[in-house]
Amino acid sequence: MPNAVPCNPNAIHEVKAVLRYLNEICGRGILTGQHTQTNVQKELLYIEQVTGKLPALCGFELLSYSPNINEAKSSKECLLEIEENRNTLDRAWEWAERKGLITFTWHWFSPLGGWDKSFYSKNTTFDASKAVVEGTAEYKALIADMDHMAAILMPFCERRIPILWRPFHEAEGDWFWWGHKGPEVAKQLYRIMYDRYTHVHALNNLIWVWNSPLAEGYVGDDVADVISRDLYPPKHSHTDLKSEYEELIRITSTPKLAALGEIGVLPSIKQLSQTRIPWLWYMIWSNEFGASGEWTSEEELRQAYQHEYAITLDKLPALY
Repeated sequence: MPNAVPCNPNAIHEVKAVLRYLNEICGRGILTGQHTQTNVQKELLYIEQVTGKLPALCGFELLSYSPNINEAKSSKECLLEIEENRNTLDRAWEWAERKGLITFTWHWFSPLGGWDKSFYSKNTTFDASKAVVEGTAEYKALIADMDHMAAILMPFCERRIPILWRPFHEAEGDWFWWGHKGPEVAKQLYRIMYDRYTHVHALNNLIWVWNSPLAEGYVGDDVADVISRDLYPPKHSHTDLKSEYEELIRITSTPKLAALGEIGVLPSIKQLSQTRIPWLWYMIWSNEFGASGEWTSEEELRQAYQHEYAITLDKLPALY
């Protein structure tokens, strides 16, 4: 069985409670999850309308909280995305009141040299390989951004709300600036953040989620509570994702809890209930993935949320 002990030795009781729970449900159920990017949260409205239920896990986007957005050199599409995302943490606080599980995704606008959607490597001159070298301008900018986000996360820690924290997501790819210089650099970025958030800011409410299936560049068992990967199978393709699970767990030297950090379609809850591939949660992405029948039919969604193997918000025990 995976180890349910947090990688941060100073983790609060609520983090330990969540990890114990995740360990208990491993292979016995899967947490339903949905990402939301706007204040409207149309995805939750759609799910409740179709199924009568809500997911156990809600994802929130932090892109508009990036401190170095270059609005003067941003497209209308980018500015709209920023505007619609503003103050989404108000919704996260409401979700916490309902005692649902929370995960954060940060499409981090580059600390320096960016324009438009500068979380994409194509829209920034920021060199992540220089950002991992102490004393450089890139390193100083990186740390300043990290500290800015730490201050935003701190109230959740003060209120003892556990957060599934998934920084530097999709580190296996070169499309984001943190992965553009290769997986080894992404690993170093993550470890810098872990060290700073754990030892400087004492964000002891974070559950650390690594997000990449590559063995090279794996951050290490000492700084990851959960390993995860993002997948976008074809529309209406619902399986247990067995081979993808087996590929992911090969990156670690000891057994780790594993999750679908992002996915475009529902995994097959029925099939998972039979094969018991121990995905802990899935998180359907936003917009057309989670707010319409374009990728997952209404009937598939309804059956999944009604299945005994699916853990919905109403089935969650009190974890914090």
